[in-house]
This record gives sequence, C-alpha cells and structure tokens, in this order.
Amino acid sequence: MKKDFYEILGISKGASPEEIKKAYRKKAIEFHPDKNPGNKEAEENFKLAAEAYEVLSDPNKKAKYDQYGHQAFDGAGGYGGGGHMNMDDIFSQFGDIFGSAFGGGGGFSGFGGNQGGQRRMKGSNLRIKVKLTLEEIANGVEKKVKVKRKVQAQGVKYKTCPTCNGQGQVLRVTNTILGRMQTATACTVCGGSGQTIESKPANADAYGMLMEDETVSIKIPAGVVDGMQLKVSSKGNDAPGNGIPGDLIVAIEEQEHEFLKREGENLHYDLYISFPEAALGISKDIEAVNGKVRIKLEEGIQSGKILRLKGKGIPSLNSYGNGDLLVHVNVWTPKTLNKEQRQFFEQAITDENFIPHPEKSDKSFFEKVKDMFS
Repeated sequence: MKKDFYEILGISKGASPEEIKKAYRKKAIEFHPDKNPGNKEAEENFKLAAEAYEVLSDPNKKAKYDQYGHQAFDGAGGYGGGGHMNMDDIFSQFGDIFGSAFGGGGGFSGFGGNQGGQRRMKGSNLRIKVKLTLEEIANGVEKKVKVKRKVQAQGVKYKTCPTCNGQGQVLRVTNTILGRMQTATACTVCGGSGQTIESKPANADAYGMLMEDETVSIKIPAGVVDGMQLKVSSKGNDAPGNGIPGDLIVAIEEQEHEFLKREGENLHYDLYISFPEAALGISKDIEAVNGKVRIKLEEGIQSGKILRLKGKGIPSLNSYGNGDLLVHVNVWTPKTLNKEQRQFFEQAITDENFIPHPEKSDKSFFEKVKDMFS
C-alpha cells in the first residue's frame, strides 16, 4: 500500500505552499545520497519525498490527490514526472530546492541507467491532449494519434566527446544549502550524450535528428478522470547516440455529455415529466453510458425524487466496481394554460386530494443533498 504523501513529508493537509517546500527541503537534506552513501533505504526515502513534493507543490495535482488519493495517478504515468523518478529526474526538476547545480543540458530531459559505466542520455518527453466522451471513459478505449517526434537520422556517425571522454558529464563543486558539494553536470559540448557527431545527413539537425510523423496507439483504461495523465513509454523524442527515447505524456480531457453529469464515479440525470405523468405513473427511457435504460415511475411520484440505478455509473480505476446513476425527477409545471385547464386547476385548489400532505418518508431537499454526499 502506498504511503500517504502528507505523512511522507510530515505535514498536515492544511499546510501552506511554503510549509510544504520547507518540509521537503528538510527531508531532502536528511535522506540526500551524499549524506547517506550506499544507503538504499535513504535513497528510496529521498525519491518518495520528491514524489510527494511534486504532487503537493502543484495546486492542480494536489487537488486531485486530496480528492482521489493515489488512485488519481494510478496507471496514468505516475505523478506527472513520467513514473517513479530516478536521481537525475529529481535534481533536474527541483532546482528551486537544490539550486541550479543539478540541472541538465543540451535540451534533453536527463539520463537513463548505466551501460558499461556510461550514463545514457534520455530524449525529451512529448505531451498531447486526448479528448474522450463519457462513453469512452466508461468503457475504456484505444486511440490512435499522430505525433511529431524527433528520431535519429539514418547514416549519422558519432565519435567519443573529447571534453568529457564519453561520460556525458563533467564534475563541478558548488556551494548549496547542504554545504560544498561535488556534482556532475551535463557536458556542454556534447549535450550530455558522451558523443559528438562525426558526420550526418544534410537534412538532420545539429544533434543528428529528424522530425517525423508517427501514429501511436494509446490504450486508455475505463474510469480515467479529466486532467489525468497517461504515459506511453519510448514514444517521445529520441536521444542522440546510444541514448534512450523519452516518453509520450497523454493528458485526458473529458468532453461534456449532453444529458449526464459526472461526479466521481457516479452519474446524474435530470428527468422531466409532466404533471399528468407524475399523477398517473409512467415508464420512461433515460440515457446511460451504455445505451438507454427503461425505468418505471410509480403513480403519485413527487418532484425532487431521486432514483438510484446501481452499477450504471463509471467504473473504478482500481476495479472496485461501478458507480451509480442517480435519476433526479422533476415535475414540469406548464407556464400557460387554456381556459379549460385553468378551470380544472382552479377547482383543484380546494380539493383535499391536491393539498400537499408530505409524509415522514418524504425527505426534504436538504436531507436529499445530505444523503447524496454521505
């Protein structure tokens, strides 16, 4: 089970942005790898604190986390940084905490894992938005999108960078809040790739890259929410030389439905019926995410009645079942009457059967609202 972000930083939900930043700085100093060499537990705590800070320091991500917890980011490319961060991701993303000494270079996003002692450069991520209907969100969907991405040109030849001897980094000593620290920064000559171009096609850029269109297939699970991000690995920009591609980050945009309103995993539908229909009872077809559903309204149904259709809402991302469809019954009052209709209602005003006699089982508006949110 994932640990609560507030617990990781040791703060309350009401903490201010400055308190969140201060708490993260404290944890970062405590678990920094330079203060805990070879300590895997400290390194893991350092990464957890960075993940917590990335979410809680962003108002939009924090709002989603406060409402849905970790579920808001499950299966969606992590917490916005493309998954569980490595140390280079952390140093490059949180310059406001550590200072500029940890930044990358060359216009690429960072470094991948070791390969024979050499750190592999990672291409930059690409970001797109995908619009989804409520039906697509309820059922899950596979989308094909065209993406413009940088790929390594055919025929590019590289040689070892003479400045960093193929390491892609140069050592540098800086003064930080942690004291004097020796850090590795990207080589400014090769941009961190450890290689420089010996020869390249005329149509390639300075890094030996070309821009190409590619159709990417994105599998979107049922139950995603507006603003959630999905990650398609290795479909971002390529990196020069022996680097690894970046990722494609897909932001979900939920389109408004004509009849249904979403509230988490529940759906709401406003059903309008006439006074005769309310008095006599009637069967009605209503909209649902998987087609129409027929419901029967008993005679004498009251305006404001809420009918709950179990399991007709949006599926849970964590496979906890479906939400419900809440049908709000509204009795429509005609705005104009003809002579015969007016005479009928004038006589009905004094009729005992038309005088309101609410029963205890007939909940008030405020009780209904309270039930909806309980």
